Amino acid sequence: MKTVTLSVAARDETQRRVLGAFAGKPQGAFISFESPELLFKLLSGKRWELLRAMQGAGPITLREAARRAHRDVKAVHSDVHALLDAGILRRAADGKIEFPFDAVRVDFLLRAA
Repeated sequence: MKTVTLSVAARDETQRRVLGAFAGKPQGAFISFESPELLFKLLSGKRWELLRAMQGAGPITLREAARRAHRDVKAVHSDVHALLDAGILRRAADGKIEFPFDAVRVDFLLRAA
């Protein structure tokens, strides 16, 4: 199963993973955010629903993604582009979009100031 981990990580932690990857150590699929606010701004409820609707579908058109999510194409268009920019969705060679993961893990720790 291919899992992507969405995490809130400090720059030094992200650098550690990058250096480990350059050294040949498998890191897995990570997408890091600077703060929980940025993570949750990107992953709204509608975008979670869109990812769920696309899971396991392979490359599909924008129109098909909207149909699966039971949403308007225009609204899905802006969500897809935000998720593409973040690296959560990918564009296939034929221009279709895909969610290339089987699972999403969200990992962050909330501490008292």
